[in-house]
Amino acid sequence: MILTTLVGADVLSQHIADPDWVVFDCRHDLAAPERGRAEYAQSHIPGARFLHLDEDLSAPKTGRNGRHPLPDRETLARKLGDAGVDSTKQVVAYDAQAGMIAARLWWLLRWLGHLPVAVLDGGWNQWVAEGRPQSAEIPRPRPTRFTGKPRKIDVGAESVRERLGDGTMLLLDARAPDRFRSKNETIDPVAGRIPGARNRFYRDNLDASGRFKAAEILKAEFGDLLGASRPADVVNYCGSGVSACHNLLAMEVAGLRGARLYPGSWSEWSADPSRPIASGEPRSER
Repeated sequence: MILTTLVGADVLSQHIADPDWVVFDCRHDLAAPERGRAEYAQSHIPGARFLHLDEDLSAPKTGRNGRHPLPDRETLARKLGDAGVDSTKQVVAYDAQAGMIAARLWWLLRWLGHLPVAVLDGGWNQWVAEGRPQSAEIPRPRPTRFTGKPRKIDVGAESVRERLGDGTMLLLDARAPDRFRSKNETIDPVAGRIPGARNRFYRDNLDASGRFKAAEILKAEFGDLLGASRPADVVNYCGSGVSACHNLLAMEVAGLRGARLYPGSWSEWSADPSRPIASGEPRSER
């Protein structure tokens, strides 16, 4: 059994001692970056390893490459190998941030060519609410060699700029509606959005319980946004290339495959004042 999108707590609980499964705790607080590591040390899913968004799932910032640049592929591959991941392993990622950080690891592994990776549906909060086992023991995995077939990243600031308004690209912004409309921008120095973008707040992918909506619901909702555009025309972005991965995961759950990520996202785009910016209430462009 290979899982490539989501895994339920009931299924994961049957595999927490399975040597062919590797679980990663990705909890992270953007406002308190060390909180996730501290929470992991206190309690986590038995056997889970920890990966830090800033230290493991991102590269250093330069001030012009966004808040969470993509990590060096060789460095990430080495860390995954040290954690016991090879091409045969089923990887599961979870967090307590509605799946946002876990989806980043999901996307990164697919970027590296590793398809058996799934996000825990409902995350840590659901796991705890259901009374599933927890542990404070730090695992000592047997290192191995992670090999993959990395995919090329063909979306960047310049390629997005070149395609603005030509009808070949549909931008989906995963940020909250107020930030999309240039209001209450508390994270990035510049408010606004990339011109022509449509808003799909990543939390709208979840139901009231905090789990992903059913595939047919997601397909209908994204279909309304896409209109006549194909999934392959979609470029997802957010503030820094993290929550946009949540939309990519939701599209994959819905069977809408082929969409891409603009990794630098708004924090990279807005760092160059020569790039165009839209603000306020969006006009209907369909």
